[in-house]
Amino acid sequence: MKKLVIITMIMMVALSFYAESIDPAGGPRPIESPQGYRLPSSRTAPTFTFSVSPISLLTNYYDYMIGSYDLAPIQVIPDVAGGGYFLTYHGRRQPTSTRRTFYAHISATGEIISNNEITNQQVHEGFAALAVDPVSGKPLYAWHANGDADTNLETLFTYDQFPVGISGVFSAVQTMGDAPMMIDPPSFEPSTDNEFIWPTLVVGPSPIQGKRRVYGVMKNYVTHTINPSSNILIAYADFSTEDLDFGDPLIFNYTTIPVLDDWNHDPNNWRRTFMSVSADQNGNLYYIGYHFAQDADGNDIDEGDVIVFKNENYGMGNWDLLYHYSNIATWNPDTGPTDPTGYFANESEVPYPDEALSWNIANSTHLNAAWDSNGKIHIPVLYALSTNESTYYPNLQFAKSLVFNPANEDFSMVEVYPVKDTEDTHNLLFTPWDIEAPWGVVDEWGGTAPDTYPLMVTDWPFPHWDTTAHDDAMEFHYNNYKMTDANNGWMAAVWQNSYRARMINNYQDPEYADWANVPEIYIALSSSNGHWWYEPVVLNNIEVPEMAGIKPMWVYPANTLQLLGEVGEAFQVKLGLMFYDDYTWGSNSQSPPYHPNADGGRTMFMELIFNVTGWGTDDPTTPAVTNVLQQNYPNPFNPTTTIEFDLPKEGNARLDIFNLKGQLVKTLVDTDLTSGRHSYVWNGTDERGTGVSSGIYLYRLSGNGWSQTRKMMLVK
Repeated sequence: MKKLVIITMIMMVALSFYAESIDPAGGPRPIESPQGYRLPSSRTAPTFTFSVSPISLLTNYYDYMIGSYDLAPIQVIPDVAGGGYFLTYHGRRQPTSTRRTFYAHISATGEIISNNEITNQQVHEGFAALAVDPVSGKPLYAWHANGDADTNLETLFTYDQFPVGISGVFSAVQTMGDAPMMIDPPSFEPSTDNEFIWPTLVVGPSPIQGKRRVYGVMKNYVTHTINPSSNILIAYADFSTEDLDFGDPLIFNYTTIPVLDDWNHDPNNWRRTFMSVSADQNGNLYYIGYHFAQDADGNDIDEGDVIVFKNENYGMGNWDLLYHYSNIATWNPDTGPTDPTGYFANESEVPYPDEALSWNIANSTHLNAAWDSNGKIHIPVLYALSTNESTYYPNLQFAKSLVFNPANEDFSMVEVYPVKDTEDTHNLLFTPWDIEAPWGVVDEWGGTAPDTYPLMVTDWPFPHWDTTAHDDAMEFHYNNYKMTDANNGWMAAVWQNSYRARMINNYQDPEYADWANVPEIYIALSSSNGHWWYEPVVLNNIEVPEMAGIKPMWVYPANTLQLLGEVGEAFQVKLGLMFYDDYTWGSNSQSPPYHPNADGGRTMFMELIFNVTGWGTDDPTTPAVTNVLQQNYPNPFNPTTTIEFDLPKEGNARLDIFNLKGQLVKTLVDTDLTSGRHSYVWNGTDERGTGVSSGIYLYRLSGNGWSQTRKMMLVK
């Protein structure tokens, strides 16, 4: 296949009776992708053992997204409260029974202490959130259900008093978010039909001495604009250990983000967000993620797709909005060794120019926000090869991490898997048709002239192989990529992969015949605050005996790794995970159902110990690279500009200038440098000393396995 043809837009799925299905309308459209080949292994993954083999918590007949969308529903219990884990999930005990919200308590040795419904009310509940008070170790829960006489869903809240380590002693259930509710946006008429559900919970410091503040963030199911657009309701309450000990009700106050309220009510423009909430230890609250932006005619609005709302006063008062463009430049490979026309082409068979292609965020609708030990926020996202026509190539999607530095309000992007070769100074990111030297040319060609094409690495970082599931919306509904908060620099990234199943089911590749019914779990570790990642550990029911007979879906890591220390030349870390063992692969509960079998599966828990060698060379004390490269000045410039950077430690540093095609223009420095501030001037010339034309250029600093890139503009 020489050229690629645009296929049908994703269709909207039917809404459920309980008004809680997230509508997949809008966003970039998938277009036909090359089949490609699997990335050959070039690095050694950490070894692992099961400290707790997979154990069943519940035979569960609700087989879709059993935890919260945007936060970890499994949390480590602090040692002060005995260790172990708290979990929350939703499920049905029987095929036709009511969906309920459950809690579970796992001991530090992996024993199931308790596992039951939170309430005894036989009402439809779900999408529970969990936060653990870091001082007392007591868990707080929120979920949505119909808590009154009307038909709307409310968000309910309780906490476990957890006296002397006994779980399941719940406070009286409170309404954290009532419905319907009035919202008064700054620029539009008020609305009174708002319904805030899908809660997340975080705990941060309180402005009141001796207390903490819990934030409950709920998304609006109701939209007043062109397509779905979720503004949020934020409930916050202050509490002490004594309040929780005595079961006192919490007093909630409420606020919204005015800009989001406007977006939800704007009749002429549509913005849709996919975001999570996070709080730091200084009273700052962040709502962070990415969004789509289009006008009423469906044209993209030119604004940064990554957004951060920041509040500097414990959720009260003003919110600042920051934008960032996530796109990273790339190039269109030639179609063949003697055919220089670009391989990727539009529906009219016209090759895309290099500047029309880039790597962009795609299908990251269930993300979370994780803190590293240096005070940066990491957002796990998938990046897809994308076009300037709001389309993307599904087979070319890879796991990355966006990193936000609140100190200087700067962003960077880190590759999780796959990662480009450290010797590659041509490509800004892993480039699937150029993974080995010489860089900047296609590695290998397929086909027979004249029908040749570049061979390239493809992947499928999703828990199911079938894009047609749920009216062609599988990628929207099934993505579930999460990261842990850092523990002394150690982090984990967890997602799922069905590449091998896709190869046999979608492409009938006999090499993968045994993998037709095998979803896999990928776990990548970092000892450097998420700025360098080890080769992922892969779990599946063929290669891992403990997983035999299990089809893992909806995998959630605990909120943090636990450090066990050095054992010989390795360092050991421990990670707990909750997941769903799906008896018949694909969701029957999600509308429309993928299969007719309401046979369910099991809610599962397991815990792994990883042995990481060579960890000392990946120094967790090294400051994050988001602090390193500064914005050039002046900018725009003519013809000279100054570029400064701050090296966190002595070592090699390379500073390159690229054009938007990804072609190297000039190398300003490539040598060993001392730590600290360094400054270089670019005079707007290439390696031959010839002046370059006006336009946008990229400058990239790289060293010790990381890199950071910024834009600058030359105007003559």
